[in-house]
Amino acid sequence: MSVLTAATDQSICAPLPVLGKDVTVPLVTGGEVTYAALDYAASAPALQRVWDDVAAYAPYYGSVHRGAGYLSQLSTDLFESSRVTVAEFLGCRDDDQVVFTRSTTDSLNLLSAALPADCQVFVFETEHHASLLPWRDARVTYLNAPRTPDQAVETLERALAGRDPYGPALVCVTGASNVTGELWPVKELAAAAHAHGARIVLDAAQLAPHHPVDIAELDVDWVAFSGHKLYAPFGSGVLAGRSDWLTAAEPYLAGGGASRQVARRADGGVDVEWHTTAARHEAGSPNVIGVYSIASACKALTEAGFDSLVAREQRLVTEVRAGLAEVPEVKVLSLFGDDAPRVGVISFVVEGWNSSHFAAALSAEYGIGVRDGLFCAHPLVRTLLGSDPQDVGECGAPEAEPGQKSLNAIRVSFGAGTPDEHVERFLRAVKELVSEGAQWKYRTEDGRCVPDRGTATQV
Repeated sequence: MSVLTAATDQSICAPLPVLGKDVTVPLVTGGEVTYAALDYAASAPALQRVWDDVAAYAPYYGSVHRGAGYLSQLSTDLFESSRVTVAEFLGCRDDDQVVFTRSTTDSLNLLSAALPADCQVFVFETEHHASLLPWRDARVTYLNAPRTPDQAVETLERALAGRDPYGPALVCVTGASNVTGELWPVKELAAAAHAHGARIVLDAAQLAPHHPVDIAELDVDWVAFSGHKLYAPFGSGVLAGRSDWLTAAEPYLAGGGASRQVARRADGGVDVEWHTTAARHEAGSPNVIGVYSIASACKALTEAGFDSLVAREQRLVTEVRAGLAEVPEVKVLSLFGDDAPRVGVISFVVEGWNSSHFAAALSAEYGIGVRDGLFCAHPLVRTLLGSDPQDVGECGAPEAEPGQKSLNAIRVSFGAGTPDEHVERFLRAVKELVSEGAQWKYRTEDGRCVPDRGTATQV
């Protein structure tokens, strides 16, 4: 994967308009402030363009693939044209399929269900749980976290060299880490997989919103991503790529839409002829609004120009990392080192602070929304924190009280809709909290650190 390079100021665009950019939230210390949404890695705000497109279509909503009426035909055309838009956005090959799902997690579970018998799966421990856990019916080899991109390729090559060379195999790898934001050497990993007769699926949940993804150029077999991270938060996802394993597999869900013909047999049973197209794995009434929102987001990002979007985001990444580096108590988490190319996802810990306490103070006292926890990537975060793999931790907040050490980290993430002011406020807040402490008392409630409003007492 090519290293992102800095761009001139002339090539950097303004933030794209997103919903919620003017929402104000109350501060525990009094007053209100415009909310700084810096948790894009969990769910990005919807682009205003996406919302407007969906609102314009909503009165024409109709049943997809099942109606003779005008609105049904219109909705079907919209649904299928969205499939074409997504294929173009991903640079799909002529014989690739685009299957609409609920999310990245759903996409990878679909692919897991379609694996050939006795398939071997290779996955790094650094993956998000959506990529780490679906392969329950396969022979899985979990690979240790590499410390350089080259080591990632070498680790995979060694593992593949020792596999059964005659059986099917699949490699699953992220494009950009949801913990560190670091870009992985996808093209090189794909070449290694194919050299050893394996296929590869790319988890692009964190990559696609920040950087162009081209299936043909990367030479991956499948790509999975979620709409709600691509500025289209309506419960839809995509699995795009080679059709043969998908066509040979039993439908992911059995029901209407997946079946082409159903007939009763003389013995009382039924015979089913399943579709061989993407519809085979899209049983039930599809989420046409969610699918359309993904297509709208793909168009919006393409029309805005990914080069300028990437350039602006890289400026923000540089600003955040430089600002955090000025605070000695802050440790930024990284696998590949300071020089590794990355998207707008940065995780860190603060010496002397419980991560949940720090994130709660950012929210309650500054109106800044970040994420704390293990980010549904428990093995990776524990590796980065140097903790024992068996140490107790959760995907949400820890049970530790404010001030006590926790096994979790803090994540700040941003993207195409992030104003400069939000980044500036975040850095100012980090420095003030570290140097001056929180202004309010906090307590743990149901596993989360919250302001102690019962006493309404400032520190």
